[in-house]
Amino acid sequence: MKGDKVFLDTNILIYAHDVSSGKKHEVARKIVLELWESGLGVLSTQVLQEFFYGVTKKISQPLDMQVAKEVVSHLLKWDIVVNDGESILKAIEIHNRYLYSFWDSMIIYAAISGGAAILLSEDLHDRQTILGVTIENPLST
Repeated sequence: MKGDKVFLDTNILIYAHDVSSGKKHEVARKIVLELWESGLGVLSTQVLQEFFYGVTKKISQPLDMQVAKEVVSHLLKWDIVVNDGESILKAIEIHNRYLYSFWDSMIIYAAISGGAAILLSEDLHDRQTILGVTIENPLST
C-alpha cells in the first residue's frame, strides 16, 4: 500500500469517526490518519455526501452537524473525484459486468478514475481486482 493512492468507501470513513464502533473505529481511524500523513487518500463527492448523512443521522453517537461539516471541509483537501455523466455510464458498465449495486459501482468507478490502486471497503468483495483497482477489507480480522 505504500506509495499507492487509496480510495476510502464511506463505511471506513464513518467508522473512523464513530467512537462507538470499537475495534473498527481504531482500525479505520489509523487508516485515515496514515492517509492524511501520506497525502495518498482519495474520496468522491458521493462518499462525502454519504459520510455527512451517516455521521449525523445513522450512528449511535451522531456528530453535531457543524462538526461534521468541518470534517467534510478538511476532507476536501484530499483528492476528490467529482461524479459526472461519464461516471454514471461507467458505473452502469461495472454494475452490469460485476453485479454490484449501482451505488457500489459508482464507488468502484470513482476509485478507478481517481487513480487509486486500492479501494478500502467493508462491503465489497475482498481481494477482487476491477480494472486495476484492488478491493481490500481492512476490517476482516
